[in-house]
Amino acid sequence: MKDASRIPSEVLKAAEPIFNQIDDWFKSWEGANGPDITIRKALELYCGWQENEKMNSWLCSDEDSLMLLHDWTIKLAQSGWKNPYDDYRQYENDESNAMKIKFYERARKWASENK
Repeated sequence: MKDASRIPSEVLKAAEPIFNQIDDWFKSWEGANGPDITIRKALELYCGWQENEKMNSWLCSDEDSLMLLHDWTIKLAQSGWKNPYDDYRQYENDESNAMKIKFYERARKWASENK
């Protein structure tokens, strides 16, 4: 496993029975584009799974973008996404994809203005 030394041994042991599923999930993100990576990182921050200071600063200073992220999660829930631990990509549709692209464009604009 790549970078296994960074993962606590008890976590590795707990993940062992589903390692192939975890590996498949990581592989499914290979080649992901900007909007997909940005929304995933935002969701990880939103759920409290991963800190991201830069994104946190952006979302705290741009309420419209924060609300867009929130509305995107609602759109996914309306498509059947009920558990944040489930891969949301299977619940995306044209409307949620448009929201994701808008979110990404807002992220890029904020980043370029706040270097």
